Amino acid sequence: MPHDTTSAFYEENAETYANRARGLPKRQLDAFLAGIAPGGAILELGCGGGQDSAYMLSQGFDVTPTDGSAELARQAEVLIGRPVQVMLFQELDADSAFDGVWAHASLLHVPRLELPDVFARIRRALRSGGRLHASFKAGEAEGHDGFGRYYNYPSCEWLSALLTKDGWRNLAVEESDGGGYDGKLTRWLTVSAER
Repeated sequence: MPHDTTSAFYEENAETYANRARGLPKRQLDAFLAGIAPGGAILELGCGGGQDSAYMLSQGFDVTPTDGSAELARQAEVLIGRPVQVMLFQELDADSAFDGVWAHASLLHVPRLELPDVFARIRRALRSGGRLHASFKAGEAEGHDGFGRYYNYPSCEWLSALLTKDGWRNLAVEESDGGGYDGKLTRWLTVSAER
């Protein structure tokens, strides 16, 4: 997450953001978890309020929750009852440690020029055959929303080309309509891939 108005937004609004009414992405979570062995190790990048980590933990997985915001990490710790590591995506430094990486609506804050390195770090952190889930707000050019948060707004083609070049296997990018914290209709890109 860039150290600018994006990180300031999450630090200043952590409690409201973490406790907002939010539907769990259960269909996507269940599809992701179905490809991971029971009890498998999962890294959540950008856990926000901790709801997705809580669900994965309830299903018996070994989850390592992280967030770039210290305030959001504290909010998540209250919900899930375990420590949340404060870490930027660019600081990920693990080697073949996880069976899955869950990055739902989080990598969309990574500056476009830094995405190749972040995806390489994620790929290195996964074991062979490990699964990635990531979602992005679709667009054609990076920019900021009404709250001042930075988004990389990739197109399906741009994102697919980036991941194909980096050697991900069984890559799929699904497009769907949904919403976001700002209450606006949003076109989402959901990536699933394997190391």
